[in-house]
Amino acid sequence: MTATLVVWAHPEPGSFTAAWARRSVEAAARMGAVATSDLYAMRFDPAERAELYGHTGPFDALKVQEAAAAAGRLPPDLSAELAKIRAADLVVLHFPIWWFGPPAMLKGWVDRALVHGALHRVEERFDAGPCRGKRVLFCVSTGCTAAECGPDGREGDLALQLWPLAHAFRYCGFEVLEPVRVHEVHGYHEAEALPAVETRLGAVLDGQADLLAGLDARAVWASNPGTDFDSEGRLRPEAAEFSPFIRHA
Repeated sequence: MTATLVVWAHPEPGSFTAAWARRSVEAAARMGAVATSDLYAMRFDPAERAELYGHTGPFDALKVQEAAAAAGRLPPDLSAELAKIRAADLVVLHFPIWWFGPPAMLKGWVDRALVHGALHRVEERFDAGPCRGKRVLFCVSTGCTAAECGPDGREGDLALQLWPLAHAFRYCGFEVLEPVRVHEVHGYHEAEALPAVETRLGAVLDGQADLLAGLDARAVWASNPGTDFDSEGRLRPEAAEFSPFIRHA
């Protein structure tokens, strides 16, 4: 049995993102326990700041989060999200690409919900992160074609756009699965093209249950293990490169 947390970030309940997330919820319920975070519907506050903690003086987000977690005094919304993440074996994130990255709502959820002192610590991060054994899957839509957000596409390489988000989860110890990408999801299709678009996106929705059920066979998005770095935190000369974000100087 797998405990799953499904998180989605889209302001329109009738969007493809929301429909796709609901299919993940349905599929996850057949696999075990499932929790949800529909960030816009929840009116989740993505802006981390001192007043949420009743904190006065200079605000160091990491130190304030750590102290609040240790004292059991996290803001209620944050405490609820933390509990969902801790209970989950699998986290599924559904979101569109906006301006070459995730929506600000989702980035804010990451800023706040990946609590320092709870899901990562100075001496417990990456391979030693508290979330070892957990997996995360990104289900991503773009408005462009697959070619346009390929390595040589004019929209920029989607894999690079997703890398910082993936690395945030790796930082906490998560295993990041190869993302699911669906392209040309937008509201500007000509009327004559709509039937084909609806058929294509419908197939994605109908296939979500099988996709989640088959995650054990899904590739892990490769990154460098801790042993690939020297005492200064630099990539060893003999280590492989998996992304331009971490490469040989």
